[in-house]
Amino acid sequence: MCYTAIVLAGSRPGRDDLAEQFGTDLKALIPLAGEPMVRRPVQTLLDCEQVAQVLVLSQHPDRIAAALPEDSRLSVSRSESSIAETLLSLIESGKAEWPLLVTTADHALLDPAMVRQFCADAEGAAVVIGVVERDVLLKRFPTAQRTWIKFRGGRYTGANLFALRSPPSADAIRLWSSIEQSRKKGWRVVSLLGPVALVGAALRLVSLDQLLARVGRRLGLNIRAVRMADPLAGIDVDKPSDHALVEKIIAGEA
Repeated sequence: MCYTAIVLAGSRPGRDDLAEQFGTDLKALIPLAGEPMVRRPVQTLLDCEQVAQVLVLSQHPDRIAAALPEDSRLSVSRSESSIAETLLSLIESGKAEWPLLVTTADHALLDPAMVRQFCADAEGAAVVIGVVERDVLLKRFPTAQRTWIKFRGGRYTGANLFALRSPPSADAIRLWSSIEQSRKKGWRVVSLLGPVALVGAALRLVSLDQLLARVGRRLGLNIRAVRMADPLAGIDVDKPSDHALVEKIIAGEA
């Protein structure tokens, strides 16, 4: 199955302090290992046999396009003001062919092996979310700071990899739109799924798979978490310490 890969390279309203520290106003254009950050995940996706085309979305498509390689399978379009609005607009416009593989411009360490594992483990599900277990990541990078959400059986951080494999998957995006502003606050996200889910997660009575099954039943979808084998899948560039760590990893010094 070949995916349309979507790279989210948009900007939040207002100034981006991280970008300004590196001499630009767009996070996607932060220099990393001698090239604009967005170029790295885009090139990885172009190198993957699981990907038929790559669509980059940004409020500044011309500037982003100038930072990307030339390839007939690559296009850049204007995004909306939020991730959920952007994806829903794309789906409703019919500009992208199913299934969809979604990642972000700051997933600078994305590599073909991660994409292969994620796509293979996504088979049979409607909506798939990539995660990295805390123990897996901290075993290699003990000082890494991520946002962890606790469940029975483990703690997880997102891997910035999502699969939407059929049109009904859009319902999951509509749910996401209601929690998008709280995505960095794990308990608030869980609370929006209902009091039973919140209490279960708070007491660590509910596993990640059980919670996704609950959401899936609510939406009538098969929702699955893929636990990424490579801890690098859980590292993106959200703050200066992330940038420094990713630079060292790329240089082979971490």
